[in-house]
Amino acid sequence: MQGLMKLSRAIDWLNAQVGKYAIWIILASTVISTLNAVVRKVFNTSSNAYLEVQWYLFAWSFLIAAGFTLLHREHVRIDVLNSRLSKRTQMWIDILGFALFLTPLCLVVLYYTVPMLISQYQSGEMSGNSGGLIRWPVWLALPVGFTLLLLQGWSELIKRVAFLRGAGPDPTLKLGEKSAEEELAEVLRERAGIQPGTPETAPQAR
Repeated sequence: MQGLMKLSRAIDWLNAQVGKYAIWIILASTVISTLNAVVRKVFNTSSNAYLEVQWYLFAWSFLIAAGFTLLHREHVRIDVLNSRLSKRTQMWIDILGFALFLTPLCLVVLYYTVPMLISQYQSGEMSGNSGGLIRWPVWLALPVGFTLLLLQGWSELIKRVAFLRGAGPDPTLKLGEKSAEEELAEVLRERAGIQPGTPETAPQAR
């Protein structure tokens, strides 16, 4: 299990790094969009290449950040029923979801997009718009993004199995979020007049 946990931490680190830099892709898309709008209004001219590169960059930022989003549990979730279940049942639901839904979905997408990417690269297909861009760079975002999402799904699966076996922390808590036990301990410290982070000392015998 320790080997799998090391793999999980490596995947988490990879997607955390990708997430840090995805924001710069969004910034680049925003800057290009702004410049294109200014040029169009001021000089009454534009280029399809500038328009296409905007959605190329947006596609890249959206797809490669999917694993980062899963790492931080920021995907849309419907917890009306799930939150009422026991922690163990929640873990099993997540395990089945990652194993039977997320993994097959990512594998199917990779099965179909990798040959299409190779075909696009070999043919050098260009955009049908005048002055448009070559197509394969935007197709590359699909296998890269879904590979990162697939790896993060496996990482989450490992963490939940480890939790059920008592070999890991609760993976359903968002990074930096306190567990119910930690919140209770903090409340008790405050009531006892102990500052957070101060080590508790045992009462001395008189």
